[in-house]
Amino acid sequence: MSSTLSTDPRFHTLVERRGTHSSKWDLMEKLYGVSPDDGLAMWTADSDWPTAPCVLEALRRDLEHGVFGYMNTHDDYLNAICWWMKNRHGWDVETDWILTSQGLGNAIALVIDVWSEPGDHVVTFSPVYHEFRVKTEKAGRVVTECPLVRDGDTYVLDLEDAQSRLTGREKVLLWCSPQNPSGRVWTREELRAIADFAARNDLILVSDEIHHDLVYPGHEFVPMHVAAPEHTDRLIVACAASKTFNIAGQRTGNMIIPDAALRQRMVQRLNSLDYKPSALGVQMITAAYSPEGAEWADAQIEYLQGNTATFDAAVNAIPGVQSVPLQSTYLGWVDFSGTGMSYEEISRRVREDARIAPSAGPAFGAGGETFLRFNLATSRIRIEEACRRLTEAFSDLQ
Repeated sequence: MSSTLSTDPRFHTLVERRGTHSSKWDLMEKLYGVSPDDGLAMWTADSDWPTAPCVLEALRRDLEHGVFGYMNTHDDYLNAICWWMKNRHGWDVETDWILTSQGLGNAIALVIDVWSEPGDHVVTFSPVYHEFRVKTEKAGRVVTECPLVRDGDTYVLDLEDAQSRLTGREKVLLWCSPQNPSGRVWTREELRAIADFAARNDLILVSDEIHHDLVYPGHEFVPMHVAAPEHTDRLIVACAASKTFNIAGQRTGNMIIPDAALRQRMVQRLNSLDYKPSALGVQMITAAYSPEGAEWADAQIEYLQGNTATFDAAVNAIPGVQSVPLQSTYLGWVDFSGTGMSYEEISRRVREDARIAPSAGPAFGAGGETFLRFNLATSRIRIEEACRRLTEAFSDLQ
């Protein structure tokens, strides 16, 4: 099957990451009991291929220069972000809207810190990125969990049910668009409905749009600010180049805050922490957000389509197992409920028999109890090997 799909050597070549201080590969035995010697790391959401050549070339220039002193301005970086958002997503962003954080997770933590107090509640729609809960609880806040509704092979909103779950102590709504772990790409109407919900309940709306470049043909990502500009006064968009260009280790993300008053509150907090962005992170993102980076990102999507097609065909052939069709991301969201097995048995077979370390579905909240999330951003050689192992681990169901 894979012979008819993209085999672009930029993504197809097997890269060894074990022993390189990669959390994805070097921590999986400690966390999942799967040895890196013969195991497959399919949990942490970073990819197994080098970043775009234009990013590597920018780093080479910096290394050849050899001086890494204090950085004065980074206008090129801000302009590159504006160019990318306009040309890739139809979003007109002004440079003074952009604040830099130490990655998207840090941005979420900062928003929780600035716009809520210990004991306040934070709204999430589950199953959703597990760090929403982690960041909330680390800050001494409480999660108000609003389940999404499974509708066939996708998820939809039930805002009437969500409204009934609010306690009145909610201050912030953490929203994931495109959605992690399901890969759902929300429509304009759904985004407006969420923004209206936030406004009715006087919530700061944080739209995590980190996967916005990883959208498959036939689906359209719409930035929250484009979908619901009338709610600018409560909107913070968190985004980064880290997932698209596999540079998460540079810990450089953005908070795009169009409203001046809202933005000033975050500026004050960043100033109090004496936060400034990393010079190398800024240089890498400036290089990534370019025509050369756009070509590379498009080629990556084509390769990922081949990986998802290969993976889905194999896991969906296992009786009782269904991979949710991806509209975006490189994260396969797989439901094992049809096997009739307990989560513990499902997880044991995958970890011990197949020797694969995926992300645990229950960590994503309500609705993830019978799921595992598999990172598909790796060489197709590894995808095909994972498919073979999963088929064998559940061979008694055939």
